[in-house]
Amino acid sequence: MKMIVGLGNVGSEFDGTRHNTGFMVVDQFADQNGIEINKQKLDAMYGTGIVNGEKVMVVKPTTMMNDSGRAVHPLMQFYKLDLDDLVIVYDDMDLPVGRIRLRNHGSAGGHNGIKSMIAHLGTDQFNRIKVGTSHPKRESVVNYVLGKFSLEQRAPFGEAKDHAVKALNEWVSGTDFSKLENQFN
Repeated sequence: MKMIVGLGNVGSEFDGTRHNTGFMVVDQFADQNGIEINKQKLDAMYGTGIVNGEKVMVVKPTTMMNDSGRAVHPLMQFYKLDLDDLVIVYDDMDLPVGRIRLRNHGSAGGHNGIKSMIAHLGTDQFNRIKVGTSHPKRESVVNYVLGKFSLEQRAPFGEAKDHAVKALNEWVSGTDFSKLENQFN
């Protein structure tokens, strides 16, 4: 089984915000593949389905962004999943809107959700898809990430979501993650 985790914050006040980029990508992946995210277990909402012959679990932690690892690690243990079977999708201010970057290891880069994942998983050696949100020009970082994409950012963000979903579909279909890095970065 493969596990795809989108990082974000639960609650209608966070819907559509830059910090919920991970949720938006996994929602699109789930919709395209007929997976309903309608179950709850161990501090996460999730849904499962078969995609290209592979069982897939799509996960949205309910712990809030900064404590995401607390939800993901117990699920991985419960389902006896290896780190190779995991992909984390999240927002990245160091990438411009419209860009994605795949990595199979690395630091948190200041992202508190990834800091939590590293702390709970005990390693930084896991697959991730970063989706660019750009840096704020004038407002605080907190206000920026908890704000919604501007009108001019929406089209490039939509393209980035599409690319991230395509990468997820190819990964689930058996393409090696390092090959996907070369293809999508």
